[in-house]
Amino acid sequence: MFEEASEVFDNMFKSSFPLTFIVFIPAVLILVSPLPAEAAHEFTVYRMQQYDLQGQPYGTRNAILNTEARTVEAEVLSRRCVIMRLADFSYDKYQKALRQSAGAVVIILPKNMSTMPQDIVQQFMELEPEMLATETIVPVYFAMEDDELISIYTQTLTSSSSQGSSSAAEVLLHTATANGFQMVTSGSQSKAISDWAITSLEGRLAGVGGEDLPTIVLVAHYDSFGVAPWLSYGADSNGSGVSMLLELARLFSRLYTYKRTHAGYNLLFFVSGGGKFNYQGTKRWLEDNLDHTDSSLLQDNVAFVLCLDTLGNGDSLHLHVSKPPKEGTPQHALLKELETVVAGQYPEVKFSMVHKKINLADDTLAWEHERFGIRRLPAFTLSHLPSHRLAQRSSIMDVRSVSPSSRHGAGEPPAGPHVDLKKLSRNTKVVAEALARVIYNLTEKGAPGDLQIFTEQMVQEEQLSSVVDWLTAQPRAAQLVDKDSSVVSTLEYHLGRYLKDVKRHYVKADKRDPEFVFYDQLKQTMNAYRVKPAIFDLLLALCIAAYLGVMYLAIQNFGILYSVIRRITQPKTKTH
Repeated sequence: MFEEASEVFDNMFKSSFPLTFIVFIPAVLILVSPLPAEAAHEFTVYRMQQYDLQGQPYGTRNAILNTEARTVEAEVLSRRCVIMRLADFSYDKYQKALRQSAGAVVIILPKNMSTMPQDIVQQFMELEPEMLATETIVPVYFAMEDDELISIYTQTLTSSSSQGSSSAAEVLLHTATANGFQMVTSGSQSKAISDWAITSLEGRLAGVGGEDLPTIVLVAHYDSFGVAPWLSYGADSNGSGVSMLLELARLFSRLYTYKRTHAGYNLLFFVSGGGKFNYQGTKRWLEDNLDHTDSSLLQDNVAFVLCLDTLGNGDSLHLHVSKPPKEGTPQHALLKELETVVAGQYPEVKFSMVHKKINLADDTLAWEHERFGIRRLPAFTLSHLPSHRLAQRSSIMDVRSVSPSSRHGAGEPPAGPHVDLKKLSRNTKVVAEALARVIYNLTEKGAPGDLQIFTEQMVQEEQLSSVVDWLTAQPRAAQLVDKDSSVVSTLEYHLGRYLKDVKRHYVKADKRDPEFVFYDQLKQTMNAYRVKPAIFDLLLALCIAAYLGVMYLAIQNFGILYSVIRRITQPKTKTH
C-alpha cells in the first residue's frame, strides 16, 4: 500500500510542477512572513523656518518625510533620516547630513534647557542664523525628548555605530537582526500662505496746552523668531520690550489723568508686528501715516521715537542711534536724562550710546529705529545688547523661565537667554524716569538727578511678570499670529485699558512682488515604525528560496527519498 502511495505522489508532483508551489508557497509565506509593522512611537515635530524675504528664500523647502532612521555616526546617510541630540549637535555634522543628501534631519531638544551646559546652548544659538542663511531641500525638524524617543535614538545609534565594526560578518549579522525605525510625517508638502495679514496696534495719550504739541513715540515689536517658529517664545527679545511698553502706558496714563501732571506732550504707543521680518508692520504704519493721510501725529512735531528691544537682563543699557543727536534737540535731552538717571539712581548700570549708520545694502535692518530714520524721523533703540548681531535676539533658546537645576550653584544664572524680572523692573524705571524728566523739563527746573518721580511701588514687578509670563506661554512667530490670534486681542485689551484711540493696522504682502512669503506645515505629527532593515528581507528571501529548492528536489525524487527512509526505518529481521 505504501509503495502505491509513493508512486501516486511521485507522478503527481512530477507531472504538475506548478502544483508544488500552489501547495507549499502559501504555507511557507504564512510561516515565515514577519509581523506587520508596529507603530513604535508618535510624537510632535516642529519644522525649521521656511519663508521668503525680499525675494530671497530661507530655511528648509521640504516637509515630507518617509525614510529609515540613522544617526550621524553612520557612514551612509543618503536618503536616511538623521537623528541628532542637541548635546551632540554641531554645524559640521549638520553639513555632513546635507552634503550626503539625507532624507531629513531630526534634532532632539531637552525638555528643560537649564540642564544643558552654557557652552552648548551658546553654540547652538550662534548656529541658528547659519542654518537659516541659505535654503535647503532637506526637511529639518525639531522634537522634544521623551523616554521613547530617547530609546529610538539609542537603538538607532547602536545600529549606526556597528557599521564601523572590523568584521564584515559581524556587521551583516547585526544589521540583519537589529530593529530599525521608519520615520514618517503625517502632513503634506508645504505651500505658500496667501493673504496673510501682519497686525500692529497703536494707542495714544493726548497732551494738553496747545494744538502743535510735540509727540513722543514709544515702539516695541511683539513677534518672536528662532530656527523653528513653533519653538520661538522670545522672552527677552522681545517680550521684555512689550511688557515695558505696557507698563509705561500704565504709568503715564495715571499722570495724564490729573490736570496738575497732564504734560504738554502727546504720547503715541505702537506695538508692531513683523519685527523679525525687517519690521514690516512698522514700515506699513509709517506709509499709512506719512503718505496716505493728511492728519497724523507723525506728520507734525515728532520729538523722538524710542524703540524698546531686549531689555530683560544685563547690567548695561545701550542707546543705538543712526545719527548722533545734536545739542538743544529733544533727542539730545533724552540722551542726557538717561545718563542723569543712571548716574544718580542706578550707578551699577553702564550706559552708553552706540552709533551705527543705516546700511541700505543689507537685506535686513539692524534695529527698528532705522525704519523711522529712513523716513527722517529722529529715533533710537534702547537695549541691553551692544550689537544687533548677537545670537540671543533670534533664538529658540530665548525662553521665559529657566529655573536653575541642581547643577547650578546659588546665584548662578541658568543656561541661555532669559528674563530677570528685577532687572527688567529696574530698566523700566530708568526709562520712565528719563521720559518724565524730558516731558516735565525737570533738569532745566533744577531737579536733582536722584529725584524719583516714580517710586518702587509704582513700577509693579508683578504686572511686568504677568505680562512676560503670558507672552512667553505661546510661540509668537509672525507666521503663527494672525489677526484673530489671542495675542493680538489681548494686547489690544491691555492698550485699551490705558490709552485712547486704540486701533489696528494690517500689512499684507503684495501679490505681484511680495516682500515676504510665509509657508505652512510648520508643525506635524511624526510616526516611528519599528521595521527590519532591507538586508533582513534579502536574507529572508534567500532562506525561502533555499527551503523551496530543497522541497522541490525532495518532491521530484520522492520515490528515491521514500525508499531511503523505508530502508532506514524498516526493522531488521533476525536470521536463524
